[in-house]
Amino acid sequence: MLGVIDLPTYLAGLVLIVLLPGPNSLYVLSVAARRGVRTGYTAAAGVWCGDTVLMTLSAAGVASLLQANAVLFSIVKYAGAGYLTWLAVGMLRAARAMWRARRDPVAESTEPETAAEERPFRRALVISLFNPKAILFFVAFFVQFVDPGYAYPALSFVVLGAFAQLASVLYLTALIFSGTRLAAAFRRRKRLSAGATTAAGALFLGFAVKLTLASA
Repeated sequence: MLGVIDLPTYLAGLVLIVLLPGPNSLYVLSVAARRGVRTGYTAAAGVWCGDTVLMTLSAAGVASLLQANAVLFSIVKYAGAGYLTWLAVGMLRAARAMWRARRDPVAESTEPETAAEERPFRRALVISLFNPKAILFFVAFFVQFVDPGYAYPALSFVVLGAFAQLASVLYLTALIFSGTRLAAAFRRRKRLSAGATTAAGALFLGFAVKLTLASA
């Protein structure tokens, strides 16, 4: 099928890959829970654009360049880890404000950023792009299912990428609507909201540490 080998195996692997938790999906869930469905989809659009760029770079061989160049890989790796750390610190600061507001009835409970100030599309896009392990994974995974003898390999990558994006759309949509249900619970229970924000910040710190330990 258009130079794609063993499509059922690819789809089975793709489902498992998409379901693995990562900073992209966690950020979309967090935004949806705090800002609602529309803003959740804005963040998801950033993820989809970032994934498209990564797939294009992988098809063009940029992933192989990163894998072969340790210095370039380290630059991208530490830049990505730094950005994830910055997001984590922001989440933990917001969580601290929530805990203080919960204990102090006089304290303001407003969030430090509005949706416009947060710019969820840009944040999600940057989170996606600064993920060198994702680039390496895309090329390692995709290449296995492209027929080397097919005359138009770019078309094969387009087919594989389209399936990947479809799986991502379905998964992130489920997360977005789950996030809106969580939002209702967060509005009723301030302790739950503060705890969830703390957990999200801690997870982003974990993603940053994991990224710094990644190797080409």
